[in-house]
Amino acid sequence: MFQELDRVLEIIAKEKNIPKEKLVEIVEAAILTAARKKWGHLGELEAHYDGEKGEVELFQFKTVAETVTDDNIEMTVDEARKLDPEAQIGDSLGVKMDARFGRIAAQAAKQVIVQKLRDAEREVIFSEFKDRLGELITGVIRRIEKTGDIIMDLGRTEAIIPRNEQVPTERYKTGERIQGYFVEIGRGSGPQVVLSRSHPMFVKRLFEIETPEINEQIVEIKGVARDPGFRTKIAVYSRDADVDPVGACVGRKGARVQTVVQELRGEKIDIVQWDEDSAKFACNAIAPAEVSRIIIKEKEHKMEIVVPDDQLSLAIGKKGQNVRLAAMLTGWDLDVLSESRIDELTARHKAALVKILGVEDSTALVLYANGYRTMEEIAGVALEEFLELPGMNKKTLTDVHNKACEARDKGVVTADVIAEIVEAQVAEKAEETPQPEAK
Repeated sequence: MFQELDRVLEIIAKEKNIPKEKLVEIVEAAILTAARKKWGHLGELEAHYDGEKGEVELFQFKTVAETVTDDNIEMTVDEARKLDPEAQIGDSLGVKMDARFGRIAAQAAKQVIVQKLRDAEREVIFSEFKDRLGELITGVIRRIEKTGDIIMDLGRTEAIIPRNEQVPTERYKTGERIQGYFVEIGRGSGPQVVLSRSHPMFVKRLFEIETPEINEQIVEIKGVARDPGFRTKIAVYSRDADVDPVGACVGRKGARVQTVVQELRGEKIDIVQWDEDSAKFACNAIAPAEVSRIIIKEKEHKMEIVVPDDQLSLAIGKKGQNVRLAAMLTGWDLDVLSESRIDELTARHKAALVKILGVEDSTALVLYANGYRTMEEIAGVALEEFLELPGMNKKTLTDVHNKACEARDKGVVTADVIAEIVEAQVAEKAEETPQPEAK
């Protein structure tokens, strides 16, 4: 059973890339399992691999006792001294056993070897790939499961691209060579290496490969927002004023970005310049739409992006895709409004402030310009903070704040009825405007 075992272990160690010491442990464990299967409980058993003989020796350890009560775990002094002339009571000696087993015990040993060999292979794969998380890995599609998961051949092991990590617009076929972003490594059953083609970092890694300036740390990708299969926005920044980060990623005649687009099978890519000024960055992110102005609400971490009327659909994008990706890229909650709509809202809110608080048009305009559009917003801020508002004296601000708090506490007007007030005013003005005579 053990002839040429040492050579066999060396061959397996080389083929499976498993340390020979680990294989020896596996064989020793299998021999112990077979022994238990054949003889049951025999006390303490140990298996030791002898490399010179090319065999695994099995020993049953017994304690030297004056009186033997159990032959499986004890031996007399006379028996012990046949093995070791200097043996004393209390010593533990190993008795070599015949390691030839029957069919059932041998089958049990085989199962142990197969299972532990698989475990050892998985441990080797884990050790090899654990430091490669975040890399791009290339492989050949071996099969596509009924669940839709893709199993890839990486050479010495397999990888999986789960259905939820695939791009919905892509179609794959067996034998095709594809890349994936290494997102996870597991220890359970099945492929350990988990790849993704839909992850935003997949696009980032592709640009890092195609753009030398990124590897040279001249250009940095600050963020990626992706709708897999349809559109991606990336924000880039240059540490060198002489290097255009957008141009570096696009490449000459668009060569670099086109290579990435081809790998992504036609996915549209917007490359925008990152700016530490949040408003400027938002303007860049909403491209290709032009921006007229931006209203920032710091407390709500929100921006209202005002665009010309003819740019509204472009800014929003199909099914809101453009503004959604811009919001993901900037980290701000973005609302896109047309100029006519913002003018309408400005008029409504300003008129409401005049009506509710009894302030002049100029005062209402200053309040609105500083983000205070409703009575509730004014009453909801502390007086100390409200008094810091520029362009108005503290007495006027105090009066306005007191009126807003009073109106709120009395429930005179709420935000829900502001529109009704304004519409009534509009209707009154319409009645006062003389109508042209019919010809």
